[in-house]
Parts: sequence; C-alpha cells; structure tokens
Amino acid sequence: MANSINTNVGAIVALQNLNATSRDLNVTQNRVNTGFKVATAKDNGAIFAIATNQRADIASLDAVKNSVARGQSLVDVALAAGDTVVEAFKELKSIAVALETVETGSAAETAYQADYDALVEEIDSAIGGAKFDGINLFQDDAVTVRTGLDSTSTYDVGFAAPVTSGVTSGTYATADDIQTAIEGFTANLATLGTQSKSLGRQSVFVGKLQDALEVGVGNLVDADLAKESARLTALQTKQQLGVQALSIANQSSSILLGLFR
Repeated sequence: MANSINTNVGAIVALQNLNATSRDLNVTQNRVNTGFKVATAKDNGAIFAIATNQRADIASLDAVKNSVARGQSLVDVALAAGDTVVEAFKELKSIAVALETVETGSAAETAYQADYDALVEEIDSAIGGAKFDGINLFQDDAVTVRTGLDSTSTYDVGFAAPVTSGVTSGTYATADDIQTAIEGFTANLATLGTQSKSLGRQSVFVGKLQDALEVGVGNLVDADLAKESARLTALQTKQQLGVQALSIANQSSSILLGLFR
C-alpha cells in the first residue's frame, strides 16, 4: 500500500471498523435495555409479525377465559340452588307420605299442608333466585359460552327449555309424584354438573394454551441476557481498541511529514 498524504487508507479502514463496532454495540445495548432481541419490525420483520400475531391471540384468550369463567359461575350458582331444592324435595316427600296417612280435615292434615306449601315456596324461591349476571339457567334459554379463539369454539350451558319443580302449593302431590319430580330435577342437576366439569377443564386448557403461547413468543423475541452481557463487554473493549487504531492511523500523516525534515 502506497504512502499518501491525500488518502489515509488506514484511517478509513479503522473508521469503518469503528463504525461497525458502534452499530453492533448499539444493538447489544438495546437488547440488554429492553430484554428483547426482536423489539421492532426493523430487528426482524418476519419474527416481529409472528410475535405480534401471537400476542394478539394471547390477549384474546383473556376474553375467552372470562367467558368460560362466566359460564362456570352461571352453572355453579344453579347447582347451589339445586342443592337447596333437593333438600326441600326430601322433606316434601316425607310430608306427602304423612298426608296420605292422616285423617282428612284434621288439624294434623292442616299442619302438614302448611309445611308442604312452605316447602314448595322455598323450592320456587330457590329456582327463581338462581341468577348470576341477570341470567337464570333454570328459567332462561341456554347460554352460549366462547371456549376458544375460533368463532365455532362454543359450548352451551343450561337447558333447551325452562326447568320447573313439578310441584305447586295448594295441590298436594303423592309421594310417588314427588319422587318422579325429584328424579327429573336431579337429572337436570346432573346435566349442570357435567357442564361445570367441562367448563373447568376448558378453563385449565385455555390457561395452559396461553402460557404455551407466551413461552413461544419469548423463545422468538427474548434476548439471552447472559450472552448479550458478555457480548456487550467484548464490544466495549473492541470499541476502545478501534478508537486507538483510528488514532494511530491518523498519525501516519505526521510520520510522512517527518520524512521531509
């Protein structure tokens, strides 16, 4: 390489190397500061697009979790009311048996009938009060719960038709009739129990899916801070050496000047 006072090739090369080191250092510093190796589309367009889409899915799954939780609450409230109804039914059947054995028109019959009517009102009150968020699964249409990101991922909770106790006050059913009512009502409770378990499993699945997506996004965009920290130290040292190399290269003109002394 010719010695020239017009073109300092050594300084040009040293400056290019120093600029490259500074760019690498800026990238590494940003990774350390943000914790991301892909923070913007400029870092890696394809990975950034994938991560953005997955983050949108993660956010949408929060809404799905809320929908499932609401459905489960609706079912659980209905089941709690159902337990009260079943207990009242048991007492009602005992009273029905007693009414079949007491003398018509007696004080005992009147007392049993009063107890019967009170239990029927308790049953109706429990069924009517089984509301959550303004919805009563016993009295309203089935509720559709969103269980996934796909619009077809839905699950219906409740019943196709309103559920009644099958008994009324002032009309005293036989023990057999009440047993039939109990069997019908508990069959409905069994349906609710199945729905509650299904929603519980779905809630767990959505949570696990959300966690898996977050891990997947992290694998794509998160920086290895241990690696970046070591790289940062190396680049800082390289930058210092680059500054020294540029300083030495800039002194070449002075050396050439010394040849003419």
